[in-house]
Amino acid sequence: MIRLYHVVKSYGDRDALRDVSVTVDKGEMVYITGPSGAGKSTLLKLLYGAELPSSGKMLIGGVDVSKLDRRSLPTLRRNMGIVFQDFKLLPRRTVGQNVAMALEVIGAAEEQVRRRVPAVLNIVGLRGREDDPAGVLSGGEKQRVAIARAIVNDPPILLADEPTGNLDGAMAVEVMEIMQAINLRGTTVLVATHDVGLMDRFPYRRLRLVDGKLVAGAGPRARA
Repeated sequence: MIRLYHVVKSYGDRDALRDVSVTVDKGEMVYITGPSGAGKSTLLKLLYGAELPSSGKMLIGGVDVSKLDRRSLPTLRRNMGIVFQDFKLLPRRTVGQNVAMALEVIGAAEEQVRRRVPAVLNIVGLRGREDDPAGVLSGGEKQRVAIARAIVNDPPILLADEPTGNLDGAMAVEVMEIMQAINLRGTTVLVATHDVGLMDRFPYRRLRLVDGKLVAGAGPRARA
C-alpha cells in the first residue's frame, strides 16, 4: 500500500527526514512516533502531497507520488482521509455541512451526500447531530466530526497528525477507539503521536523517528 525508498526531505541546510525507507501494508494500522521535531508531521505531509521529497521514491497504491505535479494532487487526496490536531472545521457551519464538504468538492451527487453523511456520523457516534453548529461542540466532538469528514469518501488510507493532542485522556481514548474501528473495516491508518500511554493501550507497529531518521519499525508488521 505505502512504500518509501531512501526518502530525504531537506529545508535549506537542514534535513527534516534522512534516508527513510519503510513499508506499510494494506489494512495495517501504524504509529509514527518520536520526540518533538523528529519529522512526524513532515512524513505525513509528504504522504498527502503537501510537500515533495528532496530525493528518494514514494509509492502509494503503486503510484509514484514523488513525481506527481500539483494538478495530480486532488486525485491522490481522494484516496486519503486526513485528520489534524486542530480539527480545521468551519465553526459557523453545521456538523452535517462540515462533513458534506468533502463529498461536495469532488462533485458527489446530492443523494450520495444525504446517504453518506448520516452513515459516517453514526460510525463516530454523532448520528442525529447533523444540524448542530460545529462551533458549539466539545473538543472531542469536533475531532469526531473531523474524522467523519475524513472518511466520508471511504478512502483506503487515513492519515492522522496528533489527533488526540488537544484532548483530555478520556476523549483521547474515545478517538483512538474510533481509529481502531475504522482500521478494522479495512482502512490503512497511520497516526502520528508521541502519546506513549495511548500506544501502549492500543498496541500497533511503531515507526520511530529521531532527528529525521527512522530508528525502529521499518519492516512490515514488525514491532518496534
